[in-house]
Amino acid sequence: MGLIKAGIGALGGVLADQWKEFFYCDSIDSDTLMVKGQKRTSGRSSNTKGEDNIISNGSLIAVADGQAMMIVEQGKVVEFCAEPGEFTYDTSTEPSIFAGSLGTSILDTFKTIGKRFTFGGDTAKDQRVYYFNTKEIMGNKYGTATPIPFRVVINEQMGLKLSVDIRCNGEYTYKLTNPLLFYTNIAGNATEQYEKTEWEDILRSSLLDALQPALAQVAAQKIEYFELPGHTVEIRNALTEVLRPDWTETRGIELVKLTIN
Repeated sequence: MGLIKAGIGALGGVLADQWKEFFYCDSIDSDTLMVKGQKRTSGRSSNTKGEDNIISNGSLIAVADGQAMMIVEQGKVVEFCAEPGEFTYDTSTEPSIFAGSLGTSILDTFKTIGKRFTFGGDTAKDQRVYYFNTKEIMGNKYGTATPIPFRVVINEQMGLKLSVDIRCNGEYTYKLTNPLLFYTNIAGNATEQYEKTEWEDILRSSLLDALQPALAQVAAQKIEYFELPGHTVEIRNALTEVLRPDWTETRGIELVKLTIN
């Protein structure tokens, strides 16, 4: 089974009359990371009593800007698309991936997850379409509960050093860069949708845990503590590296911006 771009797979306007179902997703708000696709049955189709979790051959699936779409069959990811447009579902083709701007990491992850299950030509009993919010997720606040030590060099020749305790707070933004990892490791148990509130405490804790080693990297660049608000780019880059195993390689997200008050 696979996806075919509707503009390529359709012969004129004939195929439009043959689409059994239409899967789409309304605009995803900034607090929602994943939502199950809505199924609308064509008025021309006699399939008015079909199961919600079955995708008929020839169905149309729409993907909007700022979204990624995934087809899950029996709990296993079988199709993925991050390109805006309309696609037809064709059971006679091989599994397909339209990675869009998300790049080669999606292809590598799909290979790692593995090939789809086979059912001897029969339709799977459970097929679901999920949509993911790939826009920048804003409005995430953080603040240090306890002071973080920051090294200050008094005299480098004499080796005189001390540390000051600093506190900071602000906001950060992040982005879903690998929905495959996000679904597989985080949101796979959600049936209808996954809100950012379900994991914001975990993300905030991991960000604060990574802040101390990130500030240590910044201190190594001989940046003084009172200069930190002017070096948010350096702090963000250091945080990105520290968070990579937990965020990028496990949860499928990346830090985009960081503000410091």
